[in-house]
Amino acid sequence: MPPRFGIIMIPTLPVEELAARWSLIEELGYDSLWLPDHFVNPRGPTDLWFETWTLLTLLASRTSRIRIGTLVANMTLRNPALLAIQAMTVDHISRGRLVLGIGAGRPPADHQMTGVEMWPIGERLKRFKEFATIIDRLLRQGRTTWNGTYYKITDASLFPPPVQKPRLPLLIGGKSPTVIRVAAGIADVWNTNGGRDLSPHEAFEATRAKVAMLQDQCQKKARDPGAVTLSFLVGQTQDTPLASRDAFQDFIGRYEQLGFREFILFWLRDPNPDYALYDWIRNRAVLEKVAMDWIPSVRPGSSDTSV
Repeated sequence: MPPRFGIIMIPTLPVEELAARWSLIEELGYDSLWLPDHFVNPRGPTDLWFETWTLLTLLASRTSRIRIGTLVANMTLRNPALLAIQAMTVDHISRGRLVLGIGAGRPPADHQMTGVEMWPIGERLKRFKEFATIIDRLLRQGRTTWNGTYYKITDASLFPPPVQKPRLPLLIGGKSPTVIRVAAGIADVWNTNGGRDLSPHEAFEATRAKVAMLQDQCQKKARDPGAVTLSFLVGQTQDTPLASRDAFQDFIGRYEQLGFREFILFWLRDPNPDYALYDWIRNRAVLEKVAMDWIPSVRPGSSDTSV
């Protein structure tokens, strides 16, 4: 499968400007468009910031082809049964284009500002296992009861079922062994950022080890490792894939060797000094250059033009 490319946008712009950018991203031929999920911007609590699932309904209505999704829906803010019905609803609104990305959540502000206790890491990961299992079952079965340690769901109903069968795609993001075990059992997509602030070599080797762990867990669960698409959130290591066309080709080529088939890039409002250290798309010119020249250069059979 040739690599797919998506854009994640931090929702720190007025709604109509966000919608205009979404339309541009779709017109340029990107494969997917993603939104993060926090109560406020973790790096700037006074920034503009819109609620993810409400914003997703607008994203679904302002686009027609592109895949849309959460990277990732935050367990801190979500009851799993409620999240399942939100996802089912957006899957219908988007006519079957939603990918539900979920994660364990970490930013302290999400807990502090909503009054949710800051769980110890061990409890957080145990909660996530229950959280993900409930969502998977509800989206597949339509009716679920769960009497767990952290969540209790009694005869929860989900009708109509999602447009996509046997359920809409489930992405699980994270690098801990617990999250990887959960992903190996139920995820359609596993997403990693490679390791925040690691050097290119450190990030690659750490990711290689995590991919091997995922494959091993799939085999233990009698599941084909190829059933889980590997997805990379680009721009949180010290790599600089946007420095040039050659750098982009090198980065994509290296991670393709590990089996990655999806790459998601950040596009920020410009200027944004809060994220100055990261190699993220910062203007329309780079967004267009990546879509029209660099991506075709790493897709077999695509036209390959020079810069």
